[in-house]
Amino acid sequence: MIAFYHLPGLFEFYTFYEKFLPLYRRHREWFYDWIEIGSIYGAPSGCFWAGGRVEESDTDPRKVLALTQQYGISARLTFSNSLLRQEHLSDPGCNSICRIFHRKENGIIITSDLLLSYMREKYPDYYYVSSTTKVLTDFEIFRKELAREEFRYVVPDFRLNKAISQLNALPPSQKGKVEFLCNECCWIGCRDRKRCYEAVSLRNLGEESVPTFHCSAPGAERGYRFSSAMKNPAFISADDIRNTYLPMGFSNFKIEGRGLGSALLLEFTLYYMTKPEDQIAVREEMYLDNTLDLF
Repeated sequence: MIAFYHLPGLFEFYTFYEKFLPLYRRHREWFYDWIEIGSIYGAPSGCFWAGGRVEESDTDPRKVLALTQQYGISARLTFSNSLLRQEHLSDPGCNSICRIFHRKENGIIITSDLLLSYMREKYPDYYYVSSTTKVLTDFEIFRKELAREEFRYVVPDFRLNKAISQLNALPPSQKGKVEFLCNECCWIGCRDRKRCYEAVSLRNLGEESVPTFHCSAPGAERGYRFSSAMKNPAFISADDIRNTYLPMGFSNFKIEGRGLGSALLLEFTLYYMTKPEDQIAVREEMYLDNTLDLF
């Protein structure tokens, strides 16, 4: 069984993928033979429909589409703004992006049912992913989301990652729809996650007058640390994927990382995708220079 990774930064990490994807194809032997890239997800700058993160990128969407098509990778538009209103649906910029990427192999990550209805009518060729920004922490509600025919995949809240007995009891058809968020650093006891996502949605709508959301979770002032994410009780490691989740019938795994920088994205691809003995070779190909001084 193959693990399909869904990687971050469709637009903001274009230059990273422009270099990484040829390397991945040219030296496939450096990477685990039980993994594939399922999709790359993200949204362009200034996108009203975007959610989850505020992204910054001026990359030409047509170049992004051409790169994903060249390597046969699904491009997913992250339209997970949870606070959209009817007047936002006619936004010319968002609709222009939709027209450019409108292909059967491409998907939409979505939260708003209002936007979902609009998209299914106007852009019928996309497939749809139920976003983790819905914060589905109740397993029965998650099960109902899996039963919705509109969605090809459903990303539960990371706190359901280790509900092993309940996950294993799902029928194979629903297991195929589950997409786990593997490397979340957020405090597992956080009760403000939905409010945090709503604050991002408001920022993407350009409502700058809204007070900034301040996370009060332990260690929040340090920002994202992969070392901290690895200690999270809900963390899904590469070994977990291969030895636990794949044998159970799960094959889709999302890696977060939008807004974190390409150096950290490289660490994610090294950890989850690259054989340990070949990680230095990938690093050298990607960014090492014998004359480079970091400090």
